[in-house]
Amino acid sequence: MRRTVFDGEHRTFRATMRAFIDAEVVPSFSRWNDDGLVPREFYYRLGELGILGLEVPVEHGGRGLDSFRHQAVVAEEIARAAVSFGSASTHVSRCLPLIDDLATTEQRRRWLPGSVTGETMFALAVAEPGTGAEPSDMRTTAPLSLDGTEYLLNGSKTFVTGGVHADRVIVCARTAAPNTEDPTYGLSLLVVDATAPGYRVGRALDTLGRKLSGTAELTFTDVRVPVTDRLGDAHRADTHLAAQLPRERLSIAVGAHAQARAAVRFAHRFTTERTASTVASFQNTKFELAACRTEVDAIEAVVDRALTAHDYGDLTPADAASAKLFCTESAGRVIDRCLQLHGGIGYLADSPIARLYADHRIDRIMGGTSEVLRTIIAADMGL
Repeated sequence: MRRTVFDGEHRTFRATMRAFIDAEVVPSFSRWNDDGLVPREFYYRLGELGILGLEVPVEHGGRGLDSFRHQAVVAEEIARAAVSFGSASTHVSRCLPLIDDLATTEQRRRWLPGSVTGETMFALAVAEPGTGAEPSDMRTTAPLSLDGTEYLLNGSKTFVTGGVHADRVIVCARTAAPNTEDPTYGLSLLVVDATAPGYRVGRALDTLGRKLSGTAELTFTDVRVPVTDRLGDAHRADTHLAAQLPRERLSIAVGAHAQARAAVRFAHRFTTERTASTVASFQNTKFELAACRTEVDAIEAVVDRALTAHDYGDLTPADAASAKLFCTESAGRVIDRCLQLHGGIGYLADSPIARLYADHRIDRIMGGTSEVLRTIIAADMGL
C-alpha cells in the first residue's frame, strides 16, 4: 500500500538522503565503527546539508518546518543502510525542541545558528549514576549565588548521549529543595558550556548497541553557569522535560518501525541470495518473512497515524506511550526473527542485522520503559 503520510517533497528529500548515505556514510562506516565514534567533522557536513536545522526557525538558519515527517525520513534511511549519524538524533530530536520551546529571544540568537551548522552540538544530561532519572533522587546541585547572577554546579551525570562531542549540555540539576506537595519541584535546566572550568568528560560508555553515539559520563566541579543560561522556568525542569515526552516517544516509535522494516529487507535479501542453499525456498522461511512483513505493516500504520496526530497537535501523552510501546515491542520481535533467518552470520557483530538487533534494544528502555508506558496507558483507561 502507498503511504499517504509522505508527499512528493518528502520523496525528493528521501532520494537526497539515500544518495548521501550511500556515497558518504556507508563507505566510511566500518572505520567509524572501529574507532567507536563519528568524526566531529561529520556534524559539519550534516549542517551543510541542512539536516540539523530542519525544524529550526528560518531566522536562525534552519528550514522552519513544522512537521516531524522529514525527521522520520532521515530515521528510515539511516536504518535502511544500518548505519548511524552518531549523536545527531539526540541533538535534533531532544535538545533542539527544548530550546525551541523554552529559550528566550536572546538565547535563541546565541545557540540556534551554531546548532544548525554543527558548530554547537547539544546533549541532554538527566540520569545520574546509581539513581537514574528519578527527580526525587537527583543529587546534582546548582544553588544560585547570593547576587543572583550565576549557579554553582556540582555533581555527575551518566548515559549522556553525545557527551563526548557536546559543545553545550542541557543539565538537569537541583536548584532548590523539593517541597512536600511536589517532589519534582526544585529542578532546573542549565545549558552548560563544555569549555567551562570544572566541566569534565569522563569515560565513554561501551554500550551494547549504538556504538557511535558518543555516550559518556560527565562530572561538574564548581562549574559556574550564568543565570542567563538557565533554560525555561527555575525549579520546573521536570515539567519541561515531561512536555517533550510525546515527541520523544514518537521519535523512538518511528525509529523502531524503520529498524523493523530494514531487518525484513536484510533477511529477504540474505535468504534469496544465499547460494549454498536457497533458504528462501523453505516453507518456514516464507512463513517467517510473511509474518514479519505483516507485523511491519501494522507498525507502519501506528507510526503514520501518530505522525499525523503530532502534526495536527493531537498526539496525547497516552497516544505517544501506546505508539512507542507497540512499535518497540513489535520491532523487537521482527528483528529477532530476521536475525534467526541469517543463522550464524546474523550473530557476527559487523553484520547489518546484528547492528540493528543491538541498536534497537535500548528503544524499550529509553523514553520510558515498556513497563512505565503500560502504567501510563492503564491510567488513561481509568484503571
